[in-house]
Amino acid sequence: MQQSTPKVDHDVLSSCDAGQLELCAVETLSSMDPKALADPTIIDSSTAARPQATTGAPASEPAANPYSSPGGKWSRLQSYSTIQRTWDIWSFAISFAVRLWWSGKKLAYRRTGMTPEAVSAKKTELACWVREGLVRLGPTFIKIGQQFSTRGDVLSREFVQELEKLQDNVPAFDSATAVTMLEEELGRPVGAAYASFSRTPLAAASLGQVHYATLAGGEPVVVKIQRPGLKRLFDIDLKNIRVLAQWLQRLDPKTDGAARDWVAIYDECSRILYEEIDYTKEGASADLFRANFAGVDWVKVPRIKWDLTTERVLTMEYAPGVKINNTVELDRLGLDRQLLATRAVEAYLQQILRHGFFHADPHPGNIAVDGQGRLIYYDFGMMGSIPGDVRGGLLELFYGVYEKDADRCLTALTAMGVLVPTGDMTAVRRTADFFLRSFSDRLTNQKEPQRRTKEEKRMKRKEILSSIGEDLLLAAADKPFRFPATFTFVVRSFTVLDGIGKTLAPGFDISKIADSADLLQRLERGELKLRVRALEAERALDRVARMQTATLYALLASALVQVGSAATRQLLAQAAFGGAGMAGMFAILSLAKVRSLQKKESLYTGSG
Repeated sequence: MQQSTPKVDHDVLSSCDAGQLELCAVETLSSMDPKALADPTIIDSSTAARPQATTGAPASEPAANPYSSPGGKWSRLQSYSTIQRTWDIWSFAISFAVRLWWSGKKLAYRRTGMTPEAVSAKKTELACWVREGLVRLGPTFIKIGQQFSTRGDVLSREFVQELEKLQDNVPAFDSATAVTMLEEELGRPVGAAYASFSRTPLAAASLGQVHYATLAGGEPVVVKIQRPGLKRLFDIDLKNIRVLAQWLQRLDPKTDGAARDWVAIYDECSRILYEEIDYTKEGASADLFRANFAGVDWVKVPRIKWDLTTERVLTMEYAPGVKINNTVELDRLGLDRQLLATRAVEAYLQQILRHGFFHADPHPGNIAVDGQGRLIYYDFGMMGSIPGDVRGGLLELFYGVYEKDADRCLTALTAMGVLVPTGDMTAVRRTADFFLRSFSDRLTNQKEPQRRTKEEKRMKRKEILSSIGEDLLLAAADKPFRFPATFTFVVRSFTVLDGIGKTLAPGFDISKIADSADLLQRLERGELKLRVRALEAERALDRVARMQTATLYALLASALVQVGSAATRQLLAQAAFGGAGMAGMFAILSLAKVRSLQKKESLYTGSG
């Protein structure tokens, strides 16, 4: 029977972080009075308020909500016009552009000086402002921010670190709207679809919210209902964002050497966003994921109730568990944390190397553990696929890194399409060999770099550049490396799983996997810098060429001034002086370019 509960206030926020909507709902139910679960018709805002955990399914506390009430006009779509939305988006974009421009000016550092530390602090401050602005702009921008938190090849370290903190906390929409949407999607009254349905949402996020319900046979389920008007909001936002991407494509100077294609990045983001708001695709992904692990008894995936699922409503099995990083609850259950860490990594390896279909966001909010020690996976809105030839190449790459075999690594990268052979590959092979040995040494002595002073780190960096500078220069000329967007998620997932493993068991060693993951991460994030023009030989040649150009323009300007002064006809004199002015302007621009190159040299060598 349908129940009546108090209306949910628009300022009520979930404490769930991005992507863990189902797990947060499970935790809320786990912490409720057992009597309420036995008789769901009495569930209301008081019983769903997360009291102290009782006996039964384990509960864990989510992270504290860093936002008091982001809200935003976007949550009132019915009275929020396209013009207003466009104004809000462009106001944010222009304000960001001005702040970014100012952060690069010496005047902004008049008190502290433009030191690397001050510049980093200014970037962190700006990144924090961006993160808060994205939350105010709502679902589209929250999701895009979360996607960019994986793009170390596009954004600086400060922005990546701030965006990783981006929380998916937004106001819940009222229960009447939820029931109306549910009935429209299912084509029948709520009472006919479910034996009972809680009007009070258990958790809310940017794309939707979760309610508790039971089926006719008494089976408990969770129902995810999409936020109303989300498709319209995406349509408006993505049209504006595409224009922004086109402008960025024209205006981005790419002075850091990164080969960014903003329009391609936009296309990838928009594709993922539209897929995430089609719950039938999420349900199909969950079914495929479950089928892939059918023979693995320590992996569980909640079953989808297809007769109660549409593009905007998803009904799934209630699968209680505790977050995989909640060590207190895991110990209380008497589970082997070392085994859990090993299984989490093993499951991911099976996904990318055997199945070719992987969970693209395996953070602790999307992986739980039940009382039997099974890993429970939630949220299949963001999945990745890897073709068979790429899977084979990845496996070869793992072996190559583990054996420190540069040739085997390059062969694997070529098979995956990551490395495009161009001319003489000797320089690339020597560079790969250097970094394989360097990374292997770092794994052996992981604490060594932490004890170095800033000066020692700077000198070490110069030593590395000088030792492989010529090889890097030769490789940079051809730019042979290409990194598909899928690899970004693979690398990020390995990093997250490494963190989970060390949380569960501080002595956990995944070096055989981390070798390859870190190598790919360093390639993807630019630590190898095969693309950048940061090498002495190339910089010197470029500076000389620019100086020669500036000198020629200056000489031309001087000659034209002389011609203009000696000219007897006014028209000829005006033309000569005009030409002199243009030549002088080009000379100044060339000198400015030389200065820019000198700044880049200081950045990559630590000098100056």
